Amino acid sequence: MDPGVADEAGFPTGDSDDAWAGADPFDIGPFRNRSEADDPAENLEPERKDRPKHVRKGGFVSFLVELPVLILVALVVAVLIKTFFVQAFFIPSGSMIPTLEIDDRVMVNKLSYTFGEPDRGDIVVFDSPFAAASKDESFVASAWKAVKESLGIQTALVPDDLIKRIMALPGETIEIKDNVVFIDGVPIDEPYLPPGVIMQDFGPQAIPDGMVFVMGDNRSSSQDSRKFGSIPQDTIVGRAFVRLWPFDRFGSL
Repeated sequence: MDPGVADEAGFPTGDSDDAWAGADPFDIGPFRNRSEADDPAENLEPERKDRPKHVRKGGFVSFLVELPVLILVALVVAVLIKTFFVQAFFIPSGSMIPTLEIDDRVMVNKLSYTFGEPDRGDIVVFDSPFAAASKDESFVASAWKAVKESLGIQTALVPDDLIKRIMALPGETIEIKDNVVFIDGVPIDEPYLPPGVIMQDFGPQAIPDGMVFVMGDNRSSSQDSRKFGSIPQDTIVGRAFVRLWPFDRFGSL
C-alpha cells in the first residue's frame, strides 16, 4: 500500500511512519466532531424576527378572539359573587348618621346568616317593606339588575333595600322610654348614638318568631320598625361589615 495515501475512511495507509506525518490527529473523516452549527436540530426554530408577519401577529389575533369570552367569564363571576357572597352598597340617606354618612360605601356579607343567627347591634341590609311590588320582576330584568349592580352602575339601597341596626331579636320585648331603649325591661347601652339623642316613647312590643326589630342610628330621622313593624329574617340581604369609603373613615362596622 502506497504510503501517505488515505483509505476511504480518511485514515492514512501504509506501514511507514511517514504515512502519518502531517496528518491532523483530530481529523477522523466523517467521524470528526461537529459544531453546534452543524446540528440541524439547533436550527429547527427560526428567529422570531424572521417569522412571517401573520405568524408573529397570531398571538395578538388570538387574544382579540378570546377577549369577548374573557369579558363574559368576568361578568359571570362578578354576578355570582354579588349574588351569593358580598356586595357593595352606597348610603343614599341620613338614617344611619353618625355611623354611616350619606354617600358612604359599605360591603355586605351575604353569607352572615346562612351559617349563623342575627345579633343585636348588627347593621343589616334588607328588602324594603315599601318596595314589595318591585320584587315581582322578570328573570331578564332581575339578571340585568344584577349585572348593573356588579359593575357598580346600580348600588343604591333604595327603593329596593334599606339599611338599619338590629335592636331586638325573636321572642324579646322592646320598649322606648325617656330616650332609652329597653329590651325585656333592661336598658341597653348604645355607644354609637350621638349625645342628646331624642326618641319618642314606643311599645312595649313583642318580637314574633322569625322576625327582628330594626332601627336607624339617626333616631329622629329614620323610618324603621317603629313605623313598619318587625321584619322577617329571610328578607335580610346580609350584614354590613366594613365601610369602604371615604378612605379617611375606612373601618369595620
